[in-house]
Amino acid sequence: MLFIGKYNNLTIERVTSVGMFLSDVEGEEVLLPNQYLTDEMQVGDNIKVFVYLDSEDRPVATTETPKIIRNEFAFLEVKDVSEHGAFLDWGLIKDLFVPFREQSRPMEIGESHVVFLYLDQKSSRLIASTKIDRFLENERLTVKEGDEVDLLIWQKTDLGYNAIVNQYHKGLVYANEVFRDLKAGDSLKGYVKKIREENKLDISLQKTGYDSIEPTAQQILDEIKKSAGFLNISDSSSPEDIYKRLQISKKTFKKAIGGLYKQGLIKIAEDGIYLVGED
Repeated sequence: MLFIGKYNNLTIERVTSVGMFLSDVEGEEVLLPNQYLTDEMQVGDNIKVFVYLDSEDRPVATTETPKIIRNEFAFLEVKDVSEHGAFLDWGLIKDLFVPFREQSRPMEIGESHVVFLYLDQKSSRLIASTKIDRFLENERLTVKEGDEVDLLIWQKTDLGYNAIVNQYHKGLVYANEVFRDLKAGDSLKGYVKKIREENKLDISLQKTGYDSIEPTAQQILDEIKKSAGFLNISDSSSPEDIYKRLQISKKTFKKAIGGLYKQGLIKIAEDGIYLVGED
């Protein structure tokens, strides 16, 4: 069975004037057009290809890498808009269609949106949607508190930023814990800070608890050494200044320098931090 909108490992069966025909274990065939063939490809070889639908809704294979695959999310640019919907650049010859019914608001050429790609059961076509909430699942969590996760920011709210967690769950990064510019489409690492009622996920952009302190302390110590034994930030510095310099929160910074101070490695002054010992 061919998996439309996903990668398939297929066998090269035969060569024709229009390209190579590939087959799966059940014998179902799909064309890999001439433009994707290489001299190394031989009948009998097993190759990995992406299978999607051409302009006539026929399965076709490509060796190109799409920017999104079925049942996942990505941040894509709008290339065109018609009376039927919008068309996105997803890295392939045929643009990705977003019907009006799947647009949270009307799309415009040049904009970029976080979208979900799915196979429409009625039309058997690949369709993208900006109605992200419909495709996120928090009822059965695959993460626990403290886990490192992949994030895709998709929406700013009054509380902070809604994020797609591991291409599966919905999470929230609180605005008062963010000390950098975030916008829709940003991909970054994060950590599950807390699991609240109804499996709501609070996400932090840095490790929390004791595990975050030791490597952070070493990071600060290294930074002081690189700065000739003096770092011109202290516990009276603003959260924004601390994040700009070290990419950590003020809370984590204060815990880390407290540990360094207790070890006698630094001196904390009004103008900054001085190195007074060695590792």
